[in-house]
Amino acid sequence: MQTPDTSVCLPSGGRVLFTFPDVLFITDFIFGGLVWILVASTTVLFVDTQGWVMFVSIFCFVITSILIVLYIMGAHGGQSSWIILDTSYQCIAALLYLSAAVAQAIATRRSAAASGVHYKAYQENIAAVVFAYLATLSYVIHAVGSLMRWKKAS
Repeated sequence: MQTPDTSVCLPSGGRVLFTFPDVLFITDFIFGGLVWILVASTTVLFVDTQGWVMFVSIFCFVITSILIVLYIMGAHGGQSSWIILDTSYQCIAALLYLSAAVAQAIATRRSAAASGVHYKAYQENIAAVVFAYLATLSYVIHAVGSLMRWKKAS
């Protein structure tokens, strides 16, 4: 039985920041962090909806940070199970961020109808929606790249 050559597929060290799809960790990190900051800095009117957005953004931010550090350290050791882990995480994160982006859009629309909402808070909510969708796009592209890497390795 032939084993796949995963050393080519899983970069470590500084190569993580320059290979596709792992370079997308940077955009995942930036857009996710911006969603977290923007939602946290605005007035939260809809606790359940915006609480979900905060959960998703913090969860994905932490897991992405852990994965990028582990990849840079080379903790994967060339094992094919890390390709499955990465692919699974990217697909789950893309779905979570899609749900969070929709939830933030709903909260933003509902806050526009609420009386007493300042224009600055409304603008922050709009920015959070935009960055949530950008984070979703980044995770989707990362997931597709990870799926292509998984197929190449198997």
